[in-house]
Amino acid sequence: NFLPTASNSQTQLQQMVKAVSNTMLEKADGYYSSLQSEHIASPLLKDATLILAYAHMDNEEYLLSDHFLSEYLRRYASEREYDYIEYLRMRAKYLALPNASRDQGLIANAIASGEAFKQHYRDSPYYRLVDTMVTRLYIADAALNESIAKLYDRLNKPKAAAYYRNLKPEPWIDWKQIVPADVPLYRSVFEGDGEQSWYAFLIPDTQSVVSRHADE
Repeated sequence: NFLPTASNSQTQLQQMVKAVSNTMLEKADGYYSSLQSEHIASPLLKDATLILAYAHMDNEEYLLSDHFLSEYLRRYASEREYDYIEYLRMRAKYLALPNASRDQGLIANAIASGEAFKQHYRDSPYYRLVDTMVTRLYIADAALNESIAKLYDRLNKPKAAAYYRNLKPEPWIDWKQIVPADVPLYRSVFEGDGEQSWYAFLIPDTQSVVSRHADE
């Protein structure tokens, strides 16, 4: 029974690779699931797992890429591969944040992962790459707090503005040297550019549900 089983697992891997080459990743994931469930001890699973991690990364499906990288790290990675796989996981988390202003929790999670990498792999050739990503994430996090503070400035709420400016001040950031990210027109219509909001005229100049005069 060994030879047919080996042949079948190789066929499934070939089908998976073909699906990946045709950018049919959902189908490729299905072949992987079959390979994993029917041939749990197959040595082909190691390569298959990494192939799908790369494929989903290339297809900008970063959460799925991180899933396969985590699986590879847990089951197949040798000790000398740890820093590389962890670097790829950090890269996936970083690239999953094209609109950082929308989820500060994801920023915090990515920063924590990056700091953990720097702590554990000080001599890694990927250290500086991770350090650069972490630095940019700190700037993004601080910029988000600053944009929230500016919103409260416009609403005449100095205490709330001061709270966000003091939340994570990051004194090492020289804001005069920071170039704000360009906001596409289709997003700026709804999100603003960080300096002013398209909906400012809708906010009444009187005390109401959202007061522009209360010192909060």
